[in-house]
Amino acid sequence: MRLRPATEADDLEIAAVVTAAFGRADEAKLVRLLNRDGDAVISLIATEGETIIGHVLLSRMSAPFSALGLAPVSVLPAHQSQGVGAALIREAIAQAGQTDVVAIFVLGDQRYYGHFGFDVEAAKGFTCAYRGPHFAVLPLKRPLPEITGDVAYAKAFDEAFSD
Repeated sequence: MRLRPATEADDLEIAAVVTAAFGRADEAKLVRLLNRDGDAVISLIATEGETIIGHVLLSRMSAPFSALGLAPVSVLPAHQSQGVGAALIREAIAQAGQTDVVAIFVLGDQRYYGHFGFDVEAAKGFTCAYRGPHFAVLPLKRPLPEITGDVAYAKAFDEAFSD
């Protein structure tokens, strides 16, 4: 398996991977809209040979500090539970850590995302339309400069899931 930045030439194959991973097209629409709006910041793919088997995207967020949202993470069903998603997430976090980004937010299962350092408790002071028991934050710079405030995902999230 090889990880590399996604390119425009990968868009159709990424859409197919994302759709297969989620069993629906909403998340593929999200990726397309984030790219269209220029809100995709880190987009990585995992390949096996010439075939894309996984994808991860970090997008801009509105927050009291520089923040990104992790979503979606997609792996072809035949390659799930083999560490592909974890490798993509680790590399995306590492790349974000080399920038001025202060934190990454995610909406996901704490049993999985907790392994990467995402913390539900640390996110409790932030208000967000997607806030709930699975809303977590990973501080890349410690301590966080703010522990409360409004956080919003890019507008593509609302557009992708509004139908």
